[in-house]
Amino acid sequence: MNRRLIYVVGPSGAGKDSLLLWLRAHIPSSAPVHWAKRTINRPSAEGFNAEDHESVESATFEQLVSEGAFAMQWDANTHRYGIRASELTRLSDPAFCVLVNGSRAHLPMAAHLYPGLTVLHITADAAVLRDRLKQRGRESAQAIEARLSRNVDLAVPTACTLIEISNDTHLDHAGQQLLERLQALALMT
Repeated sequence: MNRRLIYVVGPSGAGKDSLLLWLRAHIPSSAPVHWAKRTINRPSAEGFNAEDHESVESATFEQLVSEGAFAMQWDANTHRYGIRASELTRLSDPAFCVLVNGSRAHLPMAAHLYPGLTVLHITADAAVLRDRLKQRGRESAQAIEARLSRNVDLAVPTACTLIEISNDTHLDHAGQQLLERLQALALMT
């Protein structure tokens, strides 16, 4: 069982990065948590809530795939994403949790590779998602609507633990709910 692997999913605009940053700021720095860094074939972004990721060119990403560097990798929203195997080594320590910012489409494969993982599903109302995506300013209105139309119900594989957090209102409210749920499951102290 890999329940200490917390696989974070949710639609674009749900505030996954914001909520993970909130959590990081509200747990002790000594907490046994590893925040897995993603490798992405896009430039690093700057600004509020910008994800700290390893930025690589597409050719480099493909080379890493062929070398077997990734424990997980997927395509989403015109980019390639990967979690290096080295980012998951803390799973061998039963005291540690490892958080992975994943993909809903890749969840079945992640659950196959790491049976019993914990799924953290961050959600928000469609109107909230639309507003947040517009505020990000990364996509056209047409691209935003296309992204919103792809939202589907999440199918959580059996044997996985599900934590659902609605991030519709204040970040502190969603963050506190998340922290309480993780503590109740003895995943974070």
